[in-house]
Formats: sequence, C-alpha cells, structure tokens
Amino acid sequence: MSITLTMPRLSDTMEQGTIIRWNVKEGEEVASGAIVADIETDKATMEMQAYDDGVIAKILVGEGTQVPVGTPIAMIAEEGEDPGSLEASAPTGPATSAEPAADPPAAEAAPAPIPPPPPPVPPSTAAPRPTEPVAEGGRMRVSPVARRLAEEHGIELRSLVGSGPGGRIIKRDVLAAVETAGANLEGASGDVAPVAIPVPSASPGDQSLAATTGSTVHAVPSLESTEVAVSGMRQTIARRLVESKATIPHYQVKMRFSMDALMELRSSLNEKLAAEGVKLSVNDFIVRACALSMAEHPMFNASWAGDRILVHGRVNVGVAISLPEERGGGLVVASIRDAHLKSLRMISAESKHLAIKARDKGLATEEMSDSTFTISNLGMFGVDDFTAIINPPNSAILACGAAIEQPVVRDHQLAVGWEMAATLSLDHRVIDGAMAARYLKTLKGMIEEPMRLLA
Repeated sequence: MSITLTMPRLSDTMEQGTIIRWNVKEGEEVASGAIVADIETDKATMEMQAYDDGVIAKILVGEGTQVPVGTPIAMIAEEGEDPGSLEASAPTGPATSAEPAADPPAAEAAPAPIPPPPPPVPPSTAAPRPTEPVAEGGRMRVSPVARRLAEEHGIELRSLVGSGPGGRIIKRDVLAAVETAGANLEGASGDVAPVAIPVPSASPGDQSLAATTGSTVHAVPSLESTEVAVSGMRQTIARRLVESKATIPHYQVKMRFSMDALMELRSSLNEKLAAEGVKLSVNDFIVRACALSMAEHPMFNASWAGDRILVHGRVNVGVAISLPEERGGGLVVASIRDAHLKSLRMISAESKHLAIKARDKGLATEEMSDSTFTISNLGMFGVDDFTAIINPPNSAILACGAAIEQPVVRDHQLAVGWEMAATLSLDHRVIDGAMAARYLKTLKGMIEEPMRLLA
C-alpha cells in the first residue's frame, strides 16, 4: 500500500509550511530516516525525514509552495508496488504560493487562464514569440504575484520562460525581465535629447551662477520599486512583535558597565584555552552573569499569566541569533537551559553549536522553546546601545551594545577604559522600576567583578 507524505507540524505554532527544497526526485529510492525535503516553518528552516522505505512515486507540491499542515505533498511506493501505477491526488487545503499576492492565490491544479491574444500584426512586422509556458490543457502556468508584477511593469508574459516547477513563471522571472528592461532603457538614454526646463531669469548677481550651471536640466530615470516575498518566519516575527508591543506594557531601564576587568580576564582565559580550541566571547560572560542574577531575583524568571504570575523553576536564557539573508533572514531565539548551572566553557560551546545549526540547518523546536529571559547583543556590529522588544512569554529582555574603549573617569581621574551600555526592556505588569534597578545592580556587580562568574 502506498504511503502519503503530508506537511508535518514541525513547531508548536506551525500552521503552514513552505517546501524550500526537495532533496529527492521522483523514482528515487529512499530509506527510513532519509532527509527528503527542507521545510520553512514559522520559526526556522527544518529538515523533513521519511519514516518508511520505498520509492518516491510522485511529488505533489513543488518547491517554493506554501501549504497547510496535513496537506499531502508526496507519495511513496512500498516494496512490490509500481510507482508509475499510483494515482497522485491533488493537495487538499488552500495551497498558496510562498510569495504574497494581492488576489486570492490560485491552486497549482487550476492555473490562471491565458489573457486574450493581442491584435494581429502584418506578417512583415510580426516577430516570432518564445514558446509559451503552458501546462496540460493549454493554460499558462503563472504564479499570482508574477502575473500582478507583469501587469504593473508592462511585461508581456508570453515573452518569458518560466524557471519554476514545470516551467511555471514565478516572481523572479518577472523581476529579471524588469531589470533587463531597465538596463536597456538606461543604455538607450544617451540617444534621447535632454529635456529643457525653463530657468527663471536671474538677477545680475546670479549671472555667474547661470553661466556656470547652464539653463538645461537633464531628466533622470526614476528608480523602480521592487517587492520582497514575506517568508513564513518573517510573518510570524511580525505577528509576535506586534502582539508583544500591543499587549505588554514595555518600559526601559539603562545602565553602563565598566568592562575593564572582564576584558582583561577574557583575554587571559582565551590565551590559556587557545590550545584547546576554546574562545570565550563577551556574550558568554553576559549570559552567565544574567543567569546568576536571575537566580537572585526570581521575578526576572517569571511570566504574566492573566490573573497570576508564573515564577519558573528553571533558568533558561534565550540568545537571539540572526539568520543569513541568503536563507531568508529573520531571527530565532535559541534556549540555553539551566544557564546558571553551566560554566563559561559550557555556555560558550552550546552557544556556538546553536548558532551554527540555526544558520546552516535550522533549530529543532525544543532548542527554541522554554526560554525565560532573552539577551539580544548587537555589540559585534559596533552598535553603541539600543532597545529590544520583549519575547513573550518572557518578562524582560537585555539589549547589549558594544564594549567600547573610550575616555572614562576612574578613581576621580580621566583615563581610557572599556565600557558597555545595556538596556533592559521590561513588562511592567511583572517587574517594577525598583526591581529592575536592583537586578541591574546585581548584574553590574557580576560583570565588573568577573571572577565571581568562574565559581
């Protein structure tokens, strides 16, 4: 009996998924546990496994297509079955293109009809057209977004060759045609006579300026706007951040830390640990300092629950990780569990492992869940200071800027030292201003006396 692969639920909040890439082809044998596809969820790009041995009989959903959880996306023929004899059922549910469309998305099984043919032209002037991207039944295969972009920019769809599944014209095909048309326009602009715009008569004192600038202004081609498809992850980020700002009464408390002792200790430790391939980052020290401070101030390890406040038993520090733009960009929060019980070396190793996995393959659900406090660090980009939006259900997030060597006052004397600015964004329903000040005072002590972090 054949096996139907459906869009899996890869995160607790996932409702739809986008097939970024198929790692198998029709007719290819697969074994149980083989990675058959890369799926973009609302949180990350994750791998999908096959749970049975067999042959890929039919791929029902093409790459770049977003479908609801539970939608059939492929069929596997088991041993003894003829893959060619299996009847592929069309995906059920509102399958849509991964690209946003102004009009309701058309299902792959029912592509949009061909527009009426243009008026006939005399044979002497008619130019041969490229082969149209048509599917069975004589209908063009065009995504809704591609059709809309073509109409906006005056691109003739019949002149394009689709690069999508089955020769379907997709957004990038239209954008490439727009770019080519723009380049042709720019190349031809040298043959266009400049547009003369009348210049008001100048006063005698302005004659030299008029003589210098001339009385003709050349028209400059306007820049073309482009659209960027919103990934499932970006949609989730937008939804959660709007929800956070709309439902959580944010306020910020800022403090500056002297980093002299920490930078000196870090340099000394890294020199001793270099032979073992260990390199501690400033963020590793901050994670441990925050975790130890949370253990002393339990309300920073709590969540608002409507009619009560939940104080969590485990200290799980979330670390914000930016994803590369070539993988769609976005942001994920990796959870370092029981951070107050882990050494600097353990925190460093776990942070590096999670960051590499997030950017290369995507994190599993359990690696992104249950954080009780979040750290967002832009210091590596040279940012002085900033504020961050709380990551629900957390009640606080610490935004860290760069450790900067600058003029400072030490023992009533002007000197050069390392300083870092950090800003706490807080949920006022859980944490009051005085509580925030006491937490920052404890954190400041940990950072400015970093030997305490080695205990």
